[in-house]
Amino acid sequence: MNSAHDSDHGHDEPDPVTDRTHDNSWSANLEGPQHAADESLVVSQALDAVEHTAPGNHVNLVTHGDHGHPSSYLFEALADAYDDGVSWEYVQQCGCGGHVTRVYVE
Repeated sequence: MNSAHDSDHGHDEPDPVTDRTHDNSWSANLEGPQHAADESLVVSQALDAVEHTAPGNHVNLVTHGDHGHPSSYLFEALADAYDDGVSWEYVQQCGCGGHVTRVYVE
């Protein structure tokens, strides 16, 4: 038996990182099992998180440790996507192995 929910959403589709614009500073969790398996999903959802952060705030992008330091794949994607209007800094590696990058939206 299929419900409307089953037909609208595949089980393999990742949940969006957010569904609203945040008018505050917040954290985007990009450490799920689907993130571990797909670096391009991490980048895509990281950019989506930045887009959903109101100017004057920041988003902490918490990325999966399986992909290594975010400077090897995320920083270039941020630079390519945003000429101006955002800046970022590496904050720290979490005890679980993930990494935190803070992106400021100006």
